[in-house]
Amino acid sequence: MANFLDNIFKTFSKKSKQSVLGVDVGSASLKVVQLRRDKGKVILETYGEISLGPYADIEIGRSTRLSPAKIAEALADVMKEANVSTVDSAVSIPMRSSMVSVIKLPQMSEKQIAQMVPIEARKYIPVPIQEVTIDWFIIPKMDSDSQSIQNEEGKKVLATEVLTVAIHNDVLNDFSSLVTQAGLNTSFFEIEMFSTVRAVIDSSDNKVPIIFFDMGASSTKLYVAERGIVRESHIINKGSQDITLNISKALNVNVEYAEKLKRNFGNNNTEQDQKIAEVVDLTLSPVFSQANATILSYGRRYNKTISKMILVGGGCLLNGLIDKANEKIGIRVEKGNPFERTLAPAFLQDVLKETGLAFSTAVGLALRKLQEME
Repeated sequence: MANFLDNIFKTFSKKSKQSVLGVDVGSASLKVVQLRRDKGKVILETYGEISLGPYADIEIGRSTRLSPAKIAEALADVMKEANVSTVDSAVSIPMRSSMVSVIKLPQMSEKQIAQMVPIEARKYIPVPIQEVTIDWFIIPKMDSDSQSIQNEEGKKVLATEVLTVAIHNDVLNDFSSLVTQAGLNTSFFEIEMFSTVRAVIDSSDNKVPIIFFDMGASSTKLYVAERGIVRESHIINKGSQDITLNISKALNVNVEYAEKLKRNFGNNNTEQDQKIAEVVDLTLSPVFSQANATILSYGRRYNKTISKMILVGGGCLLNGLIDKANEKIGIRVEKGNPFERTLAPAFLQDVLKETGLAFSTAVGLALRKLQEME
């Protein structure tokens, strides 16, 4: 289960009627999505979400750090509530628990790359190399790519870009313990951003670089994907939990009530909503600034234009966020819709369109698991 990058951008074409489960373990909630494929179509069978705060004896919406046993307990509860009927699954690993980088190497054979990656990875990994599990993937070149690097003689030569992932062995052990205790048949773990890109990106997005604005409870992740492959990623330690805590301070209310105010924000044009809007603006301004900096930096480095930002993650369900993002970001902004390519009952369509972006990772995991089962 150490191959985090296998099949990250293949298409799906074969037939299978077996159900699979995507499990997204977040810091504040746990989401599951069960899919199956029938006659070439992906069908949504069930989905569910459960807050993890109560399992840590803290408020809903707060970030948690639970033991594998507690997460397994929460997973069992949400699977029961959602009537999940399969244990064939895939599980996400948070970005905060991984190190992802693009390494440039002189053009060489795949065998030589396999020898060089652990050596080069030491420059990016702040812990002893034996404490992590490393996976890597050669980024395919496009005709427009002209990356170069200096060789040992100081001469410029054509470069090979290698997407490299490292995950601490303790993290992998914890997740292995989780799936064992939950009774799941889990064949792989995948870093959440790879799953999200798979679920949300479409064929037209494959032609240009896209930036993802992925807000969770404890952090916001920014990552740029091109041709379905993540080329750059950043983590900012501000998320939806910070909005709640700042509302609590600004309005002098407890955290539980502040979370309710945040979730109902924008439904009433009141003085209280205006104060909450100020809190949201103050909290997210540095995050938007970092997003703009990432867009500019990527453009300069690769001489390519990022023309669209996609909002994903449960934190982006905040009312008015897309309008605020369009105001603050210098490119087009839209919400992700991971359920767009799945079949679901008609009465669920509007709900999935509104809340679906919180399930992007779970959907992406299930899609890859479907492919594996074929």
